[in-house]
Amino acid sequence: MRCIDLTQTISPGMPVYPGTEPPLISQPCTIEQDGFNERKLTFFSHTGTHLDSPGHILKSGITLDRLPLEHFCGTAVVIDATSTPGPEIPPKLLDNLGDNKVDFVIFYTGWYDKWGEPGYFQDFPVPAPETAHQLADRGIKGVGIDAISVDPVHSTEFTIHKILLSRGMVIIENLTNLKGLVGKEFTLYCFPLKIEAADGSPVRAVAVID
Repeated sequence: MRCIDLTQTISPGMPVYPGTEPPLISQPCTIEQDGFNERKLTFFSHTGTHLDSPGHILKSGITLDRLPLEHFCGTAVVIDATSTPGPEIPPKLLDNLGDNKVDFVIFYTGWYDKWGEPGYFQDFPVPAPETAHQLADRGIKGVGIDAISVDPVHSTEFTIHKILLSRGMVIIENLTNLKGLVGKEFTLYCFPLKIEAADGSPVRAVAVID
């Protein structure tokens, strides 16, 4: 068994969604002063590699703490979207899936190479509406991407979020280390923190290859 970490590290000064504050990490307790180390963490629920629940966008949407644990793990495949000519990931890229009954479809755009750069927030590829509809029709558990969102960063309609989340799916954003997984089927684990009424949560996303 081999585990591949698909998670960005949470740290002060890390890239965050425009308009939100970066994490604050302080250390009120130290071994020297208190006999133990303990840090205080303050960050938004959609920090770093994270899950979006239907409750993130939809008023009546279910939140992460109410979803069964089985919703956060399952078979997954990574689709290479690096050659996408425009800002939208076309539905034809799903043709390679055929009748493959995976639980998660993840798009590798290569955008995580821009992590930490201003360009990370600009013009990243997102699924086209028809791509999102086809994914929703597959009845899968979730969709992942190595960019900060499945909608353009200045979107106010959040069209792709609504298409996916309205079908009970979760969305995993800010993934990394996807290149070596293109075309491979593996088991994905992306468990959120158990937070009451969680619209989203950071996760430790891991690909497990037998």
